[in-house]
Amino acid sequence: MFVSLLQAAGGATSSQTLMSVVPFILIIAIFYFFIIRPQNKKQKETQKMIDALKKGDKVVTIGGIHGLVAQTKEKTVILKLDEGVKVEFNRSAIAGVVTDAPSKADKNEKKAVEASESEKTEADVSENADK
Repeated sequence: MFVSLLQAAGGATSSQTLMSVVPFILIIAIFYFFIIRPQNKKQKETQKMIDALKKGDKVVTIGGIHGLVAQTKEKTVILKLDEGVKVEFNRSAIAGVVTDAPSKADKNEKKAVEASESEKTEADVSENADK
């Protein structure tokens, strides 16, 4: 009888141990899928972008400096900031490549130009109709 009680108690402790380990496994899985994996993916994309830099790319540094790639070297990039102003940066200091997507100000300006052109064409049509 005493042996059967020990066996029952031993079985209960192994299931309790398993149940106490399951939350740690879940926490590790959550950290992997929500923190570690996305960070590694972003780091690989950034490295690809840095490796693909070429002359003529518009870039932004981690300090917020905008420039045009004038020359690339193995570990550095020379950016042209203005006429006659060239600065050498480490490749790791490049935050991203700037795309030439129009900004909101450019879009608003374009709409204003289109509106004024349509007003001119309407005025021309009305003048021709009067003649």
